[in-house]
Amino acid sequence: MPIRKLDRLRFGPAGIPNSFSGPSEGAIAFVRQLGLDAMELEFVKGIWMKKERAEVFRELSRKHDVVLTAHAPYYINLNSRKREVVEKSRAMIIRSAELLHMAGGFSLVFHAGFYHGEEPKKVTERMKEEIGRIVREAEERGVDVWIRPELMGKLSQWGGLEEILEVSAELEMVEPLIDFAHLHARHVGRYNSAEEWRKVLTRYEEVLGNEALKRVHFHVSGINYGKRGERNHLNLRESDLNYEELIEVFREFKLRGVVISESPSLEEDALLLKRLYEAGKSGRNATRKGRKGPRSLEKFL
Repeated sequence: MPIRKLDRLRFGPAGIPNSFSGPSEGAIAFVRQLGLDAMELEFVKGIWMKKERAEVFRELSRKHDVVLTAHAPYYINLNSRKREVVEKSRAMIIRSAELLHMAGGFSLVFHAGFYHGEEPKKVTERMKEEIGRIVREAEERGVDVWIRPELMGKLSQWGGLEEILEVSAELEMVEPLIDFAHLHARHVGRYNSAEEWRKVLTRYEEVLGNEALKRVHFHVSGINYGKRGERNHLNLRESDLNYEELIEVFREFKLRGVVISESPSLEEDALLLKRLYEAGKSGRNATRKGRKGPRSLEKFL
């Protein structure tokens, strides 16, 4: 299967912009009018989309050149002690991915689950098994989007950088969702410099190949944190996140893909990041072996 990549690094809000009112389909044109070119569909409180509506979103995203991603429901735990919870969690991820595929989307992010006091390596092996089952069933249904476990901000949650990279390296159609605010919070203030972020992206490339840098899906926001990690998200200017330096590193690595703002001021911070990124561009060249990926994004190549 040919490797699919996006044409540039795109920016957008996590959900309907705060300044928009009207049917959610209209938010796609509104996002484009703002000068943004991506939007994340939020299924976090429930999967509200139906097939017919997904097809409308597909046409509008093509018309306005806005790449769609989606966030699966929050109430997912692939490491639950209750088998019925695991099964429902898998079903919610698969259904979210299926609807995103119908909407012509790019990649689906989800919170995988909790450690529940278990040894992290054991939990990682279980995640490989469960996410592998998700990928197989999604492929059987003809679903063609990236499946992305998120880097989590709380120490009780499975989803450290090396954990999500390990799972992604072993499963086709799976790559990480790097949330840079979560990374900062999970390490209680670390990962807040160009040097540290270069190490993250270098490691990302080492594990997944250079082509993976051309289809990233990242979250960026400010964040409040304590000794146990994430507390709540903040607007970028109200946080200690060194976002200007982060954007410089994005340019340096010549990233392509989607950057989603999860700040309370959704579209304002998405625009802030996009304008910083477009203020100047530089980068580097590298060649790595590619991986199997979605087929359905020709319109964004």
